[in-house]
Amino acid sequence: MKSYSILDNVRRYYGEKVRTHGATARGVDWNSSDSQRLRFEQLLKLAGGSRRFSVNDYGCGYGALADYLRDEGYSFRYRGFDISPQMIAEAGELHPATEEVAFVGEERALGVADYTVASGIFNVKLQVPAVEWEAYVLETLGAIDGLSRRGFAFNLLTNYSDAEFMRPDLYYADPLFYFDLCKRKFSRFVSLLHDYPLYEFTLLVRKE
Repeated sequence: MKSYSILDNVRRYYGEKVRTHGATARGVDWNSSDSQRLRFEQLLKLAGGSRRFSVNDYGCGYGALADYLRDEGYSFRYRGFDISPQMIAEAGELHPATEEVAFVGEERALGVADYTVASGIFNVKLQVPAVEWEAYVLETLGAIDGLSRRGFAFNLLTNYSDAEFMRPDLYYADPLFYFDLCKRKFSRFVSLLHDYPLYEFTLLVRKE
């Protein structure tokens, strides 16, 4: 079972971010809107060029991915989930509920979609020991897999980051460990993206 203490700490952390910075990239702890969009570009390579699909946004923040999909001309059905009530409130204000776009505050309210994406949800471990945080990541990936019909994508900070800039409150992952995990546990069809100019990597897990 997921550690409630981990979730409570993360909920408070992001609630404070969005209260301070509002519905902006900084409000979900990114440096800029450009880096936020770059992450969306990597995650959506999962769809392999398809412009029509359903998607769960696991850790949706204020719903920036829904805006990106609309701006880029996708035809989509989007469901966003976040554990922060403040994030869900911001998302609801910015995106009135429709058949195409909706937000939920509980994981169990999500249904199975073609794809599930998770951007940034594994980065901030705060004071949690790395081994405990890793167990949380693995459990959450299992839940994401169960919500995904055709595949899922997620990103993590890389342990190839420059040591002098690494922070003790963040989780830096071994991309080879997670690539191997996904190949062995979830699918034969896994892509590791580590060639874009951010100190992170993205894994695409396709089920077909």
